[in-house]
Formats: sequence, structure tokens, C-alpha cells
Amino acid sequence: MRLKFFLLLIVVSVSTHAASAVSPAQAGHDYEPVIVIVGDSLSAAYGMEISQSWPSLLQERLIQNGYSCRVFNSSIAGDTTQGGLARLPRLLERHQPDIVILELGGNDGLRGLPLEVTRGNLSSMIEQSQSSGASVILAEMRIPPNYGQSYTERFNATYSELAGQYGISMLPFLLQDIALEEGLMQADGIHPTAAAQPLILDQVWQVLQPLLPVGATTTFSTSSENSTR
Repeated sequence: MRLKFFLLLIVVSVSTHAASAVSPAQAGHDYEPVIVIVGDSLSAAYGMEISQSWPSLLQERLIQNGYSCRVFNSSIAGDTTQGGLARLPRLLERHQPDIVILELGGNDGLRGLPLEVTRGNLSSMIEQSQSSGASVILAEMRIPPNYGQSYTERFNATYSELAGQYGISMLPFLLQDIALEEGLMQADGIHPTAAAQPLILDQVWQVLQPLLPVGATTTFSTSSENSTR
């Protein structure tokens, strides 16, 4: 009798372990990969309708390509890496993302914040995201040369250095082919127009698509949150 009871415990234990080891992708149709965007005004639909922004266009492209993914856009215009770092743990806990896109640091540079602070914040966000099991895409930022050659060069090099250090994908500066084109920048000369958003999406898509979970091509639902200033 005791032997049968002991064997039963073993069977239950093994069965429970096997069930818990099944990945979300193996669980079937309930698996819905999540993409979280943590950014600033370049991703926060600044000066336009939310539906015109590249994160919203990303949702549409995912639908068109049959990807079953939820895009959650946690971008706040004017935000810094410190702000992103402060809210990231809750985002990771709540959404358990498969992919995290970090688009922050531009405002750090424009405010002349110490590079060690910016780099440290980005490093912490990358490490936390990776520890949660997410793939990370780091969006490159650049600042104008009027901040001094040394600061500017060190700032601009931060992103490629971090991408290499952590083995993550780097998204080239979103405005690199846009900033000098007529009609693609708002009157402030800092923010892209609605017309520029499809071009930004094309850049993002080239880096994002290879990271999209295999087998996540069935249906699509959306959950996004945008903040603008």
C-alpha cells in the first residue's frame, strides 16, 4: 500500500513538472507574444493622432502579416532613461513581454546629463529585460555637435557599445534618413511628422521581424497605451 502511494506521488510530481515546463508557445492558441515599447516623444505620437504613430502602424503591420502579438506602447514625451528605468519593473511584471524596445536617452543628452548615468540606466533596463526572458532592441540616439566634441562622441558611441556588450539588436537612429528631409520634421525641428511615421516603421520592422516568436502567426489583439505632451 505504501509502495503504491509512493509511486503515485512520483507520477504526480513528474506530471506537474512537465506541465510547468511547457513554454507559452507550446501551450497552443492562448499564447500571445507581447512587444513592449519604452520610449520618449519619438514613439509617443507627439504632435499627431495616436493612430498615425509608428507604434500604431506597427500593430497594423503585424495584423497584415498575420502575427498574433500585443503591442503595449509605454512611451512618454520628454522622458529620460531614469523615468524608463523607474517604470520598467512594473511593465515587465504586468505584461511579461517577449520583446522590449528601448527608445530612450535622447532627452538625457539634450539635458547634458552625465553619460555614466545614462549608460547605467540603459544597462539596468537591458539586464532587467533579459532576466525576464525578453529579447531587447536598443534604439540608437544621437545629439547635435553643439554639446562639445567629447560629450557628443561618447554619447553617440554608447548605444553601439551597449548593444555589443549585451549581444542585443540595435535599431539605427530613427531620424537618420528623416531629419533633413522637407515635410518629415515638425516646425520645432526635433520631432518627426505623421508623414515620417511609415518610414520609421520600416526601420523598426527590419530589426524587429527576425525576433518575432516563431509560430505567433494566427490572430491578433491589441493593447497599447500612449502618452503625449
